[in-house]
Amino acid sequence: MSSKILKFTLNGEPTEIAVAPDDMLLDVLRDRFDLTGTKKGCGAGECGACTVIINGEAVNSCMVPAMKAMGANVETIEGVGTPDKFHPLQEAFMDLGAIQCGFCTPGMIMSSKALLDKTTSPTRKEVKKAIAGNICRCTGYVKIEKAVLSAAEKMRENK
Repeated sequence: MSSKILKFTLNGEPTEIAVAPDDMLLDVLRDRFDLTGTKKGCGAGECGACTVIINGEAVNSCMVPAMKAMGANVETIEGVGTPDKFHPLQEAFMDLGAIQCGFCTPGMIMSSKALLDKTTSPTRKEVKKAIAGNICRCTGYVKIEKAVLSAAEKMRENK
């Protein structure tokens, strides 16, 4: 199959790359851009470990053909915060012990960020709905939900 040029914005930077028609966005991000924070879990859109934000919506990148990102704004966990200044979600996950084993954390943060980008005052029910597609195999979701609500509160205070 012949490759095509995919043009999109990746973590705020205009980007171009040649991709095959059957390349999935997850594989392009991990293998071609070395953005391994986006985890490869089930490969079937069931676990949410590969969640990225495309044009403001949290999506399972394992289910998105790379060419669907043409012209889109794609955000990965690497584009959230910096090592010198973490995003409030990242801080809250660390402060409240919501990281657990860490495998689901990037996807959880991306799903949560998509929610907080839309609403600064989510309810617990909205948080549960936002992360419903993300599976945590450790202990559960209570600390994760508390972290998202804490980050939302912190973000409101800092506005």
